[in-house]
Amino acid sequence: MIIKNIESKIRLATFLSLGSFICALLMVGVVSFFAWRQVAVARKSVYILDANSVPLLARQTDVSLNRPAEYRSVINRFHTLFFTLTPDDKFIEYQMKQAMYLVDESGALQYNNLKERGFFNSILSSSSVLTIQTDSIYLDMPHQYFRYYGRQKIDRRSSTITRSLVTEGYLKDLDVRSDNNPNAVLITRWKTLENKDLSDVPKNNL
Repeated sequence: MIIKNIESKIRLATFLSLGSFICALLMVGVVSFFAWRQVAVARKSVYILDANSVPLLARQTDVSLNRPAEYRSVINRFHTLFFTLTPDDKFIEYQMKQAMYLVDESGALQYNNLKERGFFNSILSSSSVLTIQTDSIYLDMPHQYFRYYGRQKIDRRSSTITRSLVTEGYLKDLDVRSDNNPNAVLITRWKTLENKDLSDVPKNNL
């Protein structure tokens, strides 16, 4: 009888020990999970100081949420650089250099073609000023495809020409952002679909 009581007490002590150990493991797991989640949330919050040294909360957001806006910004900037030109060879060289940071070899190919055809020399000789105005940008996000619609204005001494411009290309995400490409987006397979005159208004040079 005494032996049975001792055995039952040993079993009870064993069950209590195992139960306490399992409960302790569960508590550690739950606490660890909530601590990890709290740290993850805290990492998304940073504080910046304004001009008066007042801390302001800034939250980290998913980059994919703002990617379409960044894509449009890159497309618009590239076309502005490539098609905004003045009769200044240094300025043209600067514009092309900045534009080439945003496009692959397809952009360099078009630049070289225009250069061989004497396009840039004609700008210098005719004192033409070229500007571009974006009408719209179509984006196909799943395929990272875009189509650009704009109007180019060529202001010459003798006349003002307005052209419609339609181009297309694809977008490639880069791993590293830089000063020359802060959005880390590269335009690929870029080509001009349409560049035709809409109007040619002569100037009165009297």
